[in-house]
Amino acid sequence: MKILAVKQTKNRHDSQADADVPRHLAMPHSTPSDQKSIMTRNTFTRYIVAGLVALAPLTTPVLADAIIYEQSADPVAFNADPTDERLRPFVVDKEEYPFKSHWFERNGVAMHYIDEGEGFPIVLTHGNPDWSFLNRNIIKDMASEARVIAYDLPGFGFSESPEGFNWTPQEHAEWISALVNEHLGLEKFILVVQDWGGPTGLSVATDNPEKIAGLVVSNTWAWRPAAALADFSKQMATPEMQRKLIDENFFTAEMMPAGINPVSAANTAVTDAYRMPFPTPESREGAAYFPVAIIDQQEWVSQIEEQLHLLADKPAELIFGELDELLGQSDTVARWRGHFPDAPVQLLPHANHFTQEDSPESFGLSLRRLLSQIESE
Repeated sequence: MKILAVKQTKNRHDSQADADVPRHLAMPHSTPSDQKSIMTRNTFTRYIVAGLVALAPLTTPVLADAIIYEQSADPVAFNADPTDERLRPFVVDKEEYPFKSHWFERNGVAMHYIDEGEGFPIVLTHGNPDWSFLNRNIIKDMASEARVIAYDLPGFGFSESPEGFNWTPQEHAEWISALVNEHLGLEKFILVVQDWGGPTGLSVATDNPEKIAGLVVSNTWAWRPAAALADFSKQMATPEMQRKLIDENFFTAEMMPAGINPVSAANTAVTDAYRMPFPTPESREGAAYFPVAIIDQQEWVSQIEEQLHLLADKPAELIFGELDELLGQSDTVARWRGHFPDAPVQLLPHANHFTQEDSPESFGLSLRRLLSQIESE
């Protein structure tokens, strides 16, 4: 993968370039040796909070160059419909991701999704800054026993970006709803949620509780942020961090490898697949806004928790990567258990935030239990 550094013109964040960063949001400075020590810890939150992304001094100049990836479309169509000649926007390793593409056209924009296997439908969500690639090993595991559907949100993965899209979770939820309810016409399905897949997927679920046959909940939230989650959102919203996310693709180039297991992080087929959906600064707008939205859209998210009682009678499974210091700790687990007190809980001491990457077998265990329960009813 060739990386180019090009002169970056003004973007929508430059209006903040001269803004003062509140002192309570500024991170303490760290030495190179401190940063190296932090990098050895495979924890998603420490990558931010402990100082690896410590802000440069407040006088740091705006970056003159932005990192751009030289990207070419896959030259061979790889679609489930053999008459569809649409090309994927970039090449992904087909051993890691061997699935044929499906496309949902809405208002002239194409949403990409995977639809593998036959049987009871399972819908796999994703959050930020990833795409259906995150769910690849769950799809491989379950497609012989169920129909497994995994989509790419607009502007993520192989999906196109709608013109005038504001990147809010509400807009993403509308696309998910249109896919599962209108395009696929699913009458019943199991929903698997993680990260922003929680608020966006559960928004659809609470709007259509009669369609939900079971739930798997992993490292996510549905309430107003507090403590570390709120601090993370504030930190990521600062002008300096927004520039890093937009200009340097910092989320997938640095944070993502630090937040997944070492085997995946050392596999360029995996890390390239997470980087390549965001080749230009413009393509990173959605990934940069999602962490801001944790606070910015907290009112909308909190309304989802108020509606979770509509799903209280559904069989549920809880999976938590305990290395995740934002959404894998005991307070988050307890809050979800309050909503689903009978749900089995898998606590994964060696898994981080991206549990689908770190422990796909845990999802297989939960999904097979749910399928068995559904079949016995």
